Amino acid sequence: MVQTHRPVMTQRRLLLFKWLMVFLPSTTVAVGHSLLEHTGGGKHTGTGTSALPATLLVTFLGLVLTYIFVETLFRVLRRLQAEALAREQDIQTMNAVMQERERLSRELHDGVAQLVAHLLLRLDTIKELVEADRQQEAEAELERLHGVADEIYEDIGESITGLRTNVTERGLVRALQDYVDQFEERHQIPVSLRTDDADDQLPPLVALQLFRLIQEALTNVRKHAAAREAAVTLTSNGPDQLRVVIADDGQGFTPDSQRSGKARPLGLTSMRERIEALGGSFQVNSQPGSGTQVTATIPNPQTRRENGHAAQATPTD
Repeated sequence: MVQTHRPVMTQRRLLLFKWLMVFLPSTTVAVGHSLLEHTGGGKHTGTGTSALPATLLVTFLGLVLTYIFVETLFRVLRRLQAEALAREQDIQTMNAVMQERERLSRELHDGVAQLVAHLLLRLDTIKELVEADRQQEAEAELERLHGVADEIYEDIGESITGLRTNVTERGLVRALQDYVDQFEERHQIPVSLRTDDADDQLPPLVALQLFRLIQEALTNVRKHAAAREAAVTLTSNGPDQLRVVIADDGQGFTPDSQRSGKARPLGLTSMRERIEALGGSFQVNSQPGSGTQVTATIPNPQTRRENGHAAQATPTD
């Protein structure tokens, strides 16, 4: 109810200040003129200073009224600015959620849905082998099918963990620490997390996209790298940039084979899209037998906000 009536109350305040701006100067002048007339019409006496006390009183009164008016006006403006900022953050959060839902839908279609289709195809193959009394081949195919089912289970588990993680409320650093702890416990792959001087007060969209990037990279480590350990680093790269690095000591691959379609996609396109949507750059360094390093660099949102406020505060001719 309070939020429903708040815009109306704000409009009333602005209307009040509008009329005060019209009447306050003229009222002050009228009061001053009346006082001067009361003390002798502003005419000098023998000493030439009879109107001086009234003039000083009027000046002081005008300054006090002006100060009170300006201070109240700026208080209201600061409150309006805070409310507008809160609404903007709410809109950013909603946009981030909607974008993430769309992206998750695509990932489920490209990942889990394809695995389920592959599972059904394998079931048909097993049925044909059993009907042909090829027992050993059917058992071998069933074992491979078990591996596909395990992969589906892990993918769904990763998606559920990501959906349960409230990055916007907990902050990126705490959300990452919780996710890394769960990842280590579930998959028995040690992951070192270093955040150093990273800013945890990021806009919801930025925090969510960085979290998903790290989640996807660690999913690749689990599924494809055969790594003994991994490392995640989130740091400031100078005052204007944030950098995320995900590295592992796994088997590596040839990045060119990803672009040419000779190897199974590792979600690199999705990760690249996330970072480029934030105005950043994305790079993958890997070679067979030497592990993989994913590096993402984005503009620091805090610096952007400070520069924006500075530009607004700078007067223009």
